[in-house]
Amino acid sequence: MGVSIKDIARAAGVSHSTVSRALADSPLVKEETRERIKQLAQEMGYSPHALARSLVTRRTQTVGVVVTTIADPFVSEIVRGLEETGQNHGYTIILCNSNAEPRRELAAVKALREKRVDGIIVTASRIGDLYLPLLEDFGVPIVLINNQQTGKYVYSIGTDDLRGGQIATEHLLSLGHTRIAYIASPNNVNSSQARMDGYRAALEAAGIAFDPALVADGDGRPAAAMRATEHLLSRGIRPTAIFCYNDMTAIGTIRALRKAGIRVPDDISVVGYDDIPIVEYLDPPLTTIRQRKYDMGCMAMDMLLRLLNGAADVQDVTIEPTLVLRESTSAPRRA
Repeated sequence: MGVSIKDIARAAGVSHSTVSRALADSPLVKEETRERIKQLAQEMGYSPHALARSLVTRRTQTVGVVVTTIADPFVSEIVRGLEETGQNHGYTIILCNSNAEPRRELAAVKALREKRVDGIIVTASRIGDLYLPLLEDFGVPIVLINNQQTGKYVYSIGTDDLRGGQIATEHLLSLGHTRIAYIASPNNVNSSQARMDGYRAALEAAGIAFDPALVADGDGRPAAAMRATEHLLSRGIRPTAIFCYNDMTAIGTIRALRKAGIRVPDDISVVGYDDIPIVEYLDPPLTTIRQRKYDMGCMAMDMLLRLLNGAADVQDVTIEPTLVLRESTSAPRRA
């Protein structure tokens, strides 16, 4: 028989509920008492049984995470931050893939709740506005990453995408570009709309009229970006620069331009968004907007854990994006 909580309580001269709280780092137990009980538990060789612990604490020490696709390097960096922060606090994550489909995202969230996870984190949610009526049924906190919408239905953490769109476009304008295209993601992706709003705001501030013919739809992946780029080139008014929804879009855009015999940045400049690791090694290395992906994961998990511990001062977090200058942008070539 292993050492039980009751054995530790007997040795420490306290109640077994005090031992349970101390081992769970409850603030209801004085720090000195917590440390004494933890030391005693270690000396006695106590090893908690996860199922038994969950029956007592009503916690499973698991967090459900729903991502669009783990194949996206942007997502994998977020997950690394989530996992490392969770592990540091004794939590493990259960990962689900939504494939950027609203129906699959909702099904994944419901399945995670049935597995009795303590909380749920969703990246790039397609159904953010549907969580309000679900919260009461779920009874667990939900944190969204990169999906800040109006309403107090859920907590969120993300990058200021409107500002990011402005920064990218302002950089191209500062080089002298006036025909700047934008390759978007689907309309139901809030981050894409925010980045386009920033793009339009920067153009307006520079006195340049927004031209819908310079906007094409992708889906955040290289293949669709290649088709969108080909579509832009076929419209007759060729841009001198292209701002892409994300780095994966930029990769497809550069490939399509190269296939068409167009040089980057000599003929057309390209700016991405995210700063995933591979873009530093493209030919040419990609100028992009950096999101603090790993930090977003860490902060989202920390936010969720604070909610689980009853913190009353938790607020949404918006992170400022930054421009990373590389070799895919230059002044437009003069005719």
